Amino acid sequence: MAKLIYLVACTVDRFIALKDGSFDFFLMEGEHVADLLSAFPETIPAHLHGALGITANNQHFDSVLMGRRTYEVGVKEGITNPYPHMNQYLFSRTLQQSPDPAVELVSSGPIPFVQELKQRSGKDIWLCGGGDLATVLFPAIDEIILKVHPFLLGSGIPLFSGTIPLTALQLIDSKIYKNGFMLLHYRMNH
Repeated sequence: MAKLIYLVACTVDRFIALKDGSFDFFLMEGEHVADLLSAFPETIPAHLHGALGITANNQHFDSVLMGRRTYEVGVKEGITNPYPHMNQYLFSRTLQQSPDPAVELVSSGPIPFVQELKQRSGKDIWLCGGGDLATVLFPAIDEIILKVHPFLLGSGIPLFSGTIPLTALQLIDSKIYKNGFMLLHYRMNH
């Protein structure tokens, strides 16, 4: 059975973006970048693969889940098919149709949809973001991988935008880099 993994960049105070959705303050240079590109090449939008020299196949994921605001970050740049190397699912209660035929619109029943997706064979499912979708899908999340950048934002879009229950996490892997970046991998104990 596939796992739903919330793999996301955040600040030390656990914001995933500024209020306007921008996240260009995250560290794009340093030894952690090569590790991330090697471990999770499929999480880099396809239009950046050439510039970053990414030729690797998907390591962990074959499906990606995006909330509307997360998806629209790319749309503003003219990118409507960011992850053609994966099954792409866009969750929105307001959109009538997907902006791209390669991206499947899911407009109702996110939890049942994800539970069914987990039953198929293949790799795990990447919850790309954002905070609203992560809150809705919280009961279905199996693991959380935080790419923690050494910044404090004070406000912005949080890791989870709504109320979630107190939940114990089991740290299953971690790495701290000299530049202050941390990669923290947790298993959920729902």
